[in-house]
Amino acid sequence: MRVAVDISLYPLSEDFIPPIDDVIDRLNTYASIEIETNAMSTQLRGEYDDVMCALHKEIGITFASVPKAVFAIKILNNPI
Repeated sequence: MRVAVDISLYPLSEDFIPPIDDVIDRLNTYASIEIETNAMSTQLRGEYDDVMCALHKEIGITFASVPKAVFAIKILNNPI
């Protein structure tokens, strides 16, 4: 089953751009996931297991390296 995910990262620090760039760069390494980034969020499209596995790994890495951060995530099944 294909899904589309809209994800935004809000690092709770003054230097918030580097963690956002870092997670976007890491997400772009997954060949099985389509990535589009705009000023407000990043959209991921792909098979459910591929997208969720990537999110699980990359959110964990971000939480381990950024002292306080918020991810806002919306997930749509069967995207157009």
